[in-house]
Amino acid sequence: MKKIILDCDPGMDDSMAIVMAVKSSELDVLAITTVNGNYPVDVTSTNARKVLELLDRTDIPVARGMANPMIRKSPSDPFTHGRDGQAEAYLPEPAMELSEIDAVDMIIQLVKENPGEVTLVVTGPMSNVAMAMQKAPEIKGMIAEIIAISGAFGLNQYAFLNATGDTPQSEWNVYVDPEAAKIVYESGVKVIALGLDVATYFDVNFSEEDIDALKASKKKEAAFLTNAIQFVNKRGFDAYCTVIDCMAVAYAIDPSLVQTIDAHVGVETKDGLTLGMTVIDRRHHFVWEHLPVISVGCKAECGRFLQLLLELVLK
Repeated sequence: MKKIILDCDPGMDDSMAIVMAVKSSELDVLAITTVNGNYPVDVTSTNARKVLELLDRTDIPVARGMANPMIRKSPSDPFTHGRDGQAEAYLPEPAMELSEIDAVDMIIQLVKENPGEVTLVVTGPMSNVAMAMQKAPEIKGMIAEIIAISGAFGLNQYAFLNATGDTPQSEWNVYVDPEAAKIVYESGVKVIALGLDVATYFDVNFSEEDIDALKASKKKEAAFLTNAIQFVNKRGFDAYCTVIDCMAVAYAIDPSLVQTIDAHVGVETKDGLTLGMTVIDRRHHFVWEHLPVISVGCKAECGRFLQLLLELVLK
């Protein structure tokens, strides 16, 4: 089993990512670490625990992380996940307690206890991970890899048509804390960035048969996903919005689902039109060699992804 820490900001799609990760027999979820992003960290921390209680997996610790980006104020997300942050599912308030260890120290501790074995699956802003690297630089050589919903690289039409950041060509997680993304990209750790190029597959959707299967299931997590799909549909969005972050978990389970390329990538940290952009340098000549090389998702097998997701939800 692959040992992972799921660093997230639930959010309905992060909530479904937790469902996928916890229910997969391929993954050993060591901890859930939460961060400010889609909602304030107190909300995301509560929502993570709600999902674990829904799945009866309160043995997995939830560690509360950073309440703000590293150096800037937190922006307001123009896309709402509802008043509860979970498509207004209004799951019961959690009884399980937060870990006494905060998210940054949890990441440091678990990586040191399992050197070379821990994959960080990051579905929110990279604030916790970047801070852990600054606080304990030695862990950078101990992290197996980082799989992140991060960036928009312009590799296809999907990258910018539904850009999630609040600048024209940015992705939300990077836009919220671009300085953190820059630190992680430049860390030397293997980074697989699954950007909007592969994570917003809005021409692939749940079929009527899929929806019927979810509705027929007695699983609470199936009802949660069904409600989320109905929630976004009523607001004029497609169902992919409910499972964007699941792509990172799916990749952790089966990397063959996404083709990647290695490329020099920079993160724009200056305020203005391009804040939060992830700029890829694919030139044949005069490449900016000083930019870090990361792996970037360029093509996803969306049908197989949805099949895996549904199998785990209905499992």
